[in-house]
Amino acid sequence: MAQGHKFQDLKEMGEALVEYINSSQPDQLKQVIDEHQTLFDQHIQTKTIVTQILKDVAQIEESAGQRLMDMEEEKKEREKELDSLEEQLRQCIAKSQITDSELQFLQRELENLRNSDHELETLQNEVDEDTTEIIPSAVYVAQVFYLITKIKWEYDTEPNILKGVHYGADLATPININTSMQSRCDISDQLWDYVSPKW
Repeated sequence: MAQGHKFQDLKEMGEALVEYINSSQPDQLKQVIDEHQTLFDQHIQTKTIVTQILKDVAQIEESAGQRLMDMEEEKKEREKELDSLEEQLRQCIAKSQITDSELQFLQRELENLRNSDHELETLQNEVDEDTTEIIPSAVYVAQVFYLITKIKWEYDTEPNILKGVHYGADLATPININTSMQSRCDISDQLWDYVSPKW
């Protein structure tokens, strides 16, 4: 608006200049020329200032636009990083769930092994008790049988085969009986025949 007024003033000064020239008044003409020059100088100065302001505004706009583009690019990079982190988090959660499942499975297996170990320990204790009680008595019974019958048995024979040696007063007699070929009664009678009535 101020610039429009100055152009109006310039126009008016031009018209006044023409009027003074026509009236041929040199003093007034010189005054008009000076005023016109002053107005022209002010116009040039104003134009220079406005041009500089427009350049500064353009530079500020360009700088702001560049910063906005940089911020948009940085925002996209951050979004990519966020997506990557979210994917890594999902994978970690999935791995954690798998690990938890495996851990629960291993804990159950460990508990089963502990129970089996406890059962084996209990069974071992029972076997130890049976061994402590039964084997000595079986050895004692075998010794009594030997003292009575004088027969020493072989225990690593095939099934249905009785093997041993009868140690008589004068002679050792081998025993080899197939139990599948004879009745129990016959086998018993045959073995009692080895036993001396003087035992």
